[in-house]
Amino acid sequence: MTGSNSMSSGYCSLDEESDDFSFFTAKTSFFRRPKAKEVAKSVTKEEEEDKPTSLTEEEIKAKIDDYNSKVTENGMKLSSDGTYTGFIKVHLKLRRPVTVLSVDGKLPGTCSSSDSSDNRASFYLPSDAVKQLHISSTTTVSEVIQGLLKKFMVQDNPRKFALYSQTRRDSQDLFQKLPLSDCPLYLRLLAGPDLENLTFVLKENETGEVEWHAFSVPELQNFLIILEKEEKERMRQVEQRYAAYREKLLQALCKVEGKPG
Repeated sequence: MTGSNSMSSGYCSLDEESDDFSFFTAKTSFFRRPKAKEVAKSVTKEEEEDKPTSLTEEEIKAKIDDYNSKVTENGMKLSSDGTYTGFIKVHLKLRRPVTVLSVDGKLPGTCSSSDSSDNRASFYLPSDAVKQLHISSTTTVSEVIQGLLKKFMVQDNPRKFALYSQTRRDSQDLFQKLPLSDCPLYLRLLAGPDLENLTFVLKENETGEVEWHAFSVPELQNFLIILEKEEKERMRQVEQRYAAYREKLLQALCKVEGKPG
């Protein structure tokens, strides 16, 4: 659907048919907790590979015909100027809360922290949520990221996020960070409609260190609140564990002292 969600350069609109989206509150940890068992191994490839060779107009038309023959809906359409439009799906895998702007003073759910002065609140977005985008062959990775943030009224700096391509090889999930100038629909055309060959994933822009200067004051205050809650919960768990140990030791001691010498 074309409408008000178009980007300034390159066509990009969000599919209105998939608007069912809910916000998670800060019930989960801000910090990543290690899993006991990993079902699938994941390997992140930060190196940016060279862009694929450009296709001729005849090759693009043939690719589009082949792509459309493999799908029953949401195919690609070739325009007279040589550009084409189509759909991509983006999986959201964000571990940290995002800052969301409320509508008419109403927040879309229970927030983890809020700033009443400018109607902003921090939320955890649903893990592995999927959003379908209608874009053109000239829409860049940067515009896809901005379009997703605009759709959900996320106020965070777009530089905090990155779009990754996910492929599966030898039972491993391989992630590669896409350059901001890449065109996702062109990559979708080359890979075909099979999600096993290519999946787009929105994640935090991991640079090795947390860029605290990129966060706003309300966000930093929210992180402190979450950290304090986790600290109290961890202390409660440790105290409870040692109290159980102490009780068992006292019971064992009573049994030993009760035995005749």
